[in-house]
Amino acid sequence: MARSSADDLDLRNQCQAALESGSKVVLSIRVVETRGAAWATGGRLGRQMAKPRVLAITTKIASPGEKAKAFLHVLKYSSGGVLELAKDYKLKHLSKMEVNANDPSGCTFILGFDNLRSQSVAPSLWTMRNKDDRNRLLVSLLNMCRDLQDRLPKVVGIDIVEMALWAKDNTPAVSSKASTAATATEAAEAAASTMEDGPTITSEDYSNVAVTRDLVSHAEEEDMEALLDAYVMGIGEAEQFSERLRRELLALEAANVHALLENEPLVEEVLKGLDAASLCVEDMDEWLRIFNVKLRHMREDIESIESRNNKLELQSVNNMALLKELEKLLVHLRIPTEVEECLIGDSFDDAQIGQILESCEWLSGALRALVQNIDPCYVNMRAVKEKRGELEILKSSFVTLASEFLRCFFSKLVDFMINDLSHFSQKGQLKVPDHNELKHKCMTHARILQILKFLDKRCLVPLRKVYCHSLNLLLRREAREFSNELRASIKTPKNPQGWLEITSNASQSANSVDTSSVTNAYFKMLSIFVPLLVDESSFFAYFMGFGVTTLVFPDSSNDMNKDFGTMDNDEWECVQISPDDLDSLNAALRDLLDGIQEDFYAVLDWAGKIDPLRCISLHGITENYLSEQKSDTSGFVRMLLSELLTRISLQFGKFVDETCHQIERNERNAKQTGVLSYITKFAILATRMEQYIQGQSRELVDMAYTKIVNVMFVTLERISQADPKYPDIVLIENYAAFQNSLYDLANVVPTLAKFYHQASESYEKACTNHINMVIYIQFEKLFTFAQKIEDSMYTLSPEEIPFQVGLSKADLRKILKSSLSSVDKAIVGMSKRLQKNFTSEELLPSLWDKCKKQFADKYESFTRLVAKVYPSENIPSGTEMRDLLASM
Repeated sequence: MARSSADDLDLRNQCQAALESGSKVVLSIRVVETRGAAWATGGRLGRQMAKPRVLAITTKIASPGEKAKAFLHVLKYSSGGVLELAKDYKLKHLSKMEVNANDPSGCTFILGFDNLRSQSVAPSLWTMRNKDDRNRLLVSLLNMCRDLQDRLPKVVGIDIVEMALWAKDNTPAVSSKASTAATATEAAEAAASTMEDGPTITSEDYSNVAVTRDLVSHAEEEDMEALLDAYVMGIGEAEQFSERLRRELLALEAANVHALLENEPLVEEVLKGLDAASLCVEDMDEWLRIFNVKLRHMREDIESIESRNNKLELQSVNNMALLKELEKLLVHLRIPTEVEECLIGDSFDDAQIGQILESCEWLSGALRALVQNIDPCYVNMRAVKEKRGELEILKSSFVTLASEFLRCFFSKLVDFMINDLSHFSQKGQLKVPDHNELKHKCMTHARILQILKFLDKRCLVPLRKVYCHSLNLLLRREAREFSNELRASIKTPKNPQGWLEITSNASQSANSVDTSSVTNAYFKMLSIFVPLLVDESSFFAYFMGFGVTTLVFPDSSNDMNKDFGTMDNDEWECVQISPDDLDSLNAALRDLLDGIQEDFYAVLDWAGKIDPLRCISLHGITENYLSEQKSDTSGFVRMLLSELLTRISLQFGKFVDETCHQIERNERNAKQTGVLSYITKFAILATRMEQYIQGQSRELVDMAYTKIVNVMFVTLERISQADPKYPDIVLIENYAAFQNSLYDLANVVPTLAKFYHQASESYEKACTNHINMVIYIQFEKLFTFAQKIEDSMYTLSPEEIPFQVGLSKADLRKILKSSLSSVDKAIVGMSKRLQKNFTSEELLPSLWDKCKKQFADKYESFTRLVAKVYPSENIPSGTEMRDLLASM
């Protein structure tokens, strides 16, 4: 029988830990909780969901001397597998214990409590693992209710006699001091009490159930009475009925004994047969033991024979495999005579290139096979070490001979081209460099370089230096001859003077000179040599194996007939360069192309001296070429173009600085009147600069505009301060001329539009200052008096001002008489004074309109002050003054 969970000490300790301190666990047992359909309300079936639970019966004493209280706790398992309290009930409210009739096993029961608030909720069904667990729990509940609560719950559907018998069988014997007669008497009294009041159960300890009285329900008591009534059958005395039962029992026992005696011969025959069968079984067992020993010895012999056969077979297989491996090893260790003679020979003629390549292929394969194809256990063999040494010596000899051959080949090939004068530009004839034949001859030995890279990568470094040094001489010679002949073939005008030192007619003639040939020459230099340099860089990377990662031997017949010199740049770029080789490639390209930039600089400086403004178009052309160079092999070309951009910016910056210097030098000349020369000539300069913008040179021109215009405005302000009497006239005329000359360009150039608005603001400011000066000269007394009134209003009320010294009504009348008695003449004088010293007559109408408006505004402000401070005085209104001004 499986152990009951009620005896699980660990479960009891867990329950004790989950409950309050002070509570003593009497019994803990595992159950399954469900909801019964029979108890669902509304005629609906409840959910049948089983949940594992633990029921624990505890006692708790609140204070010493008080009676203990009993509780029934329901505990559930949390997500972490730890017991936690779900519900608890007081046993004093336990009113009913009923076994579920729908469960044929009898392990499902219901506990009813009289204090449940909602009787519509179906009570829980508690299911035990077996009847022993059920009886143990129910008996413990009955004992606790009787001893602690002095009451028993109603028991429904439980065989009380069966449960009492179970309690007697499963409860340790308890010593009793009472006599047998007293026990019988007590049992009788208990039976009588059970028939009247229900079952009575005693308990020595709440964990061990001991039933001393019969547990009989009321229904069973009625059944027993009916049975007794049936058996009485007219008999009045119990002793007679007992005697009758005793006689019947004796008769039945005598009949059983007689039947056994009659069957004795048959039993003896069966026993004899069993003895004979036992002897046969013993003989059979002895024979089986003998056969088992023989079979074991035979099995051991067979295993020994199989083991020896397996070893012999394994040895045979190993010997065959060893022979095959030795044959393969001998193949790897054998060096063909023709290969050795070919690799150590010093002839690299075109006719022998194919044989050399085949020998190199064999050598590379042999070296690779010694590393990859030979088992590691053979590596330390003496024969393998000696053969590896021979292959290394052969490889070293071939690398040395091949490297020396290629060094001489590169030098002789380039020297031959340098000595051929028809290859370079000559007087009256520009020669575009053509390296197709050089590339074709180099590519005939490309496979040797590829093999050298695989055999010994270090040998490529000196070869690359020799190739770069030789080709660098050729490229620099080609660029120098081309640059010299390019400049000599172009007729250029004389260098113009500074743009501010030229008269108007001379400047027009100078600006009309076409210098586009300078730009075309620079463009031609870039269009020929930049693709050439990029192509040479890509070919160098391909030819010198910077992008080759595996050893490939293409078909020699196809490669030899292919025109490598006509391959596009994209074909050279078909192999990606690894990041590790990129730094080495850039260093090699610097050796290959370094020094050629001097010829580009010469063309650039020559073009800048002829026409500095052409630097703008040169800058745009260079930026366009730079944006197209994105490949890994064009690193030096990108650097060259970047240096050209920097040189162009510096050269153009010198021109801008010289222009600013000429503007500043104009300040030290004689007294300036009218429009300054650089104001009008700047528009001519800006127009030419806009014509030369190409590509992305907008930023370069905008920086020049910013620097020149700032210097122009600062110089203009200084020149205006040289005339302390009429400084604003110079500003008005020059700012107006600046706006008129740049109106069209400012609409399309944002930078010039910014300076246009700046000049407009300065023009308005200078106009306001000059008009205020003219007005105050003609009406100084009137507006001085108005200023005094405004100053007094900060500290005095309008009523107190007429009583101040110099601000009385008499003073007001005196000022009005002197200023407004002949106001028309004063306005005419103001107009004449405004026209004085102006050289630009086209500005006068707009200035006179601004002057009349500003004077009318000031006069209206004066009339408002007078009306506020001197309300009784009558003066001409602002409307009358505006009408007078409009009529003049």
